[in-house]
Formats: sequence, structure tokens, C-alpha cells
Amino acid sequence: MSGSGRGGATSSGFGARLLALTRKEFRQLLRDRSSLAIGILLPALLILLFGYGISLDVNNARVAVVMEDASPTVVDVLYGLQLSRYFTPVTVRSMHEADSLMAAHEVDAILRIPSDFTSALSAGRGRLQLILHGADAATARVIEGYVSGALAQWSLGNNDREAGRGGVAALAAAAPYGRVVLEPRMWFNAANTSTWYLVPGLIVLIMTLTGAFLTSLVVAREWERGTLEALFVTPVRPTEILLAKLIPYFVVGMMGFAMCLLAARFLFSVPFIGSLWLLVASSVLYMLVSLGVGLLISSSTKNQFIASQMALLISFLPAMMLSGFLFDLNNVPPVVRWIGLALPATHYLDLVKTLMLAGNVWPIVFKDGAILVAYAVVLLAAARLVTRKRIA
Repeated sequence: MSGSGRGGATSSGFGARLLALTRKEFRQLLRDRSSLAIGILLPALLILLFGYGISLDVNNARVAVVMEDASPTVVDVLYGLQLSRYFTPVTVRSMHEADSLMAAHEVDAILRIPSDFTSALSAGRGRLQLILHGADAATARVIEGYVSGALAQWSLGNNDREAGRGGVAALAAAAPYGRVVLEPRMWFNAANTSTWYLVPGLIVLIMTLTGAFLTSLVVAREWERGTLEALFVTPVRPTEILLAKLIPYFVVGMMGFAMCLLAARFLFSVPFIGSLWLLVASSVLYMLVSLGVGLLISSSTKNQFIASQMALLISFLPAMMLSGFLFDLNNVPPVVRWIGLALPATHYLDLVKTLMLAGNVWPIVFKDGAILVAYAVVLLAAARLVTRKRIA
């Protein structure tokens, strides 16, 4: 009976101490305006910036058109470019003028129609010259694809018109793209917009920023102010200290997650195909991973400036550059890809994109979820081992 009583008293003491410490941490967080700005205001700004201000799509590309052949056929070819939202054609009189515009980067490409285009097209050898500004290789490839698609569409329509008139010979001459009809369908991004690609990645960045960066300061701040030594002479335990510091930032991080989710659905119309509960569970796991990284850094360095720099270098920047947020990891050297695959942010990003855009793909859910569980256990245990109740 006495053992049971002592166990109950110990359990009750743990709960009371944890509640008191957590209240203290919440009050301290509310008084710290810089932390609130990073945890609440910065995520809102990032949502608006990435959702409205940053786009990987190419619209209204400036194309200088050099018409050395002004026949009705050429006008018909260029009609598709003029109606497309992807292009802003700029008609110039000579290649010299077009070169000047390209050198000043006032146009992104030059489309040259040679003087013998119409006659060459009738003979089945019609050729156009497309010169692309290569400073941004990704944009250049997109513009090349758009122009090729527009010309292929014109060729298909021209083939249909010739076939309707029974002009077999003319059809053969005017069909450099053949009679193959391409009907594209884009899975997991039916709107063909980079917003659907960026917003899920933004969830990863915001939770990394809140979990790792802000939490990396909390224990280091206590060491600098000398208040942690005062806590060590009380009955509180290191586990209770870490839990009390973890809970407020866990709440702030999940608030940022909720803001991103609402913005994705109602501001940017990103679809949500998979299970909401699976996404919340995976986000809780990743939040624990980020908090573990922050607590481990904070307990190890005992200096706020060093802790903040380490948090940026170890968590936030790798999450942005190497997780697959900005570019596909399959397109990078193997060493860089292995580093990216070692990051918990990579697996969380894979989960978020899969659940939001593809649905409950269970092999991916189980694999990435298990990796996040392992990271959370290891990092939180390491943070507990580093934080010892002693002055050192």
C-alpha cells in the first residue's frame, strides 16, 4: 500500500511539475515577440510568397518573330502563337534587331521564318529556326516545348484541312509532324501548375523552421540567462524540462501546419486526395523529429547564436535544397542524392505530396512513416541524454 502511495505521489508530482513548467514556457513564448513572429507571422508571409509570388510556370514568354516570309501560310502558322497565353510575340524586321533584343534580355527567344519557308514547306522540307536565351536553361526548355507544341498543333490542323479537301500530295508535303495525335494527361497535377508542387513543400519548410530553429534557442537561452541552473536545484527532472519546452513549440508548429493546409485548400485549390488523419499523423511525427533536432542542438551548444546557425545549416537549408522541394533528387549526382535521402525532411515531403496529390499509397506511407518514427525516437532520446541535471 505504501509503495502504491509513493508511486501515485510520484506520478502526481510529475504531472504537477510538468504542468507548472509548461505554463511557464507558454508565458515566456507569448512574451517573446520575435519567436511569435517567426512561428506565426513568418509562415503566413511564406504562404503568400510561395503561393502567389513564386511560380515555376512560364507564361507570356517574350518571343521575337523575324518574318522573312510574310505569306498567308506563315501568318497561319503564327496565329497559334498569338492566341496562346504562353507567348507574347514581338514582331521585328530583321535578325539584327532580334539579336539586340536577345542580348538585352528583352525577349526570351527568337523565332526566325526564313524567306523560302513556304516553298520549302510545299516540298516537305519546311524548317523554322528557334533561338533560345540559355541563361535560364529550365525556362528555355519550357519555351522550346511550348513552341514545338504550337507548331505541331498547327501541323495537325493543316493536315485535317488538306485531308478534307482530298489533297493527298499537299497533305504529305504539309505534314512534317506526321499523323500521330498526342492526347496528354497529367497525373497528380491536373491543373499543370507549379503551385500544387510548391505548397506541399512549403509545409515541410514551415514545420522545419518552427520545430528546429525556434526550439534550438530555448535551452541555450536558459543556459545564457543562468535560469537552468536555478531549475536544477529544484525537484524537476531533465525529462520534465525537455517536455515543457517541447510542448509550446509543438503547438506553434501544428498551428503553422494548419495554416498551410487551409491555405493550400482554400487559397490555392490544391486537391487533397488521401487521408487527412494520415497527413496529421505524419506531420506530428515530423514535428517531433524537428523538435528533437532543435533540442539536441540547443542542449549541446548552450549559446543562442551558435544554436541558431547550426539549426539553419543542419535543418532548414538542407530541407530547402536537398529534400526534393526545389528539384528532383533523381537529377542530382549520387552523393547528393544519398545525402538528401538521409534527411527526414525528404521522407516527410514524400509523404505530404503523396497524400495530398496521389492518395493513400500504402507502401510509401509505411516506408516514410517508419523512417520518421525512427528519427523521432533517436533524436528525442539523444536530446534527453545530452540534457543532464548538472552544471557543466
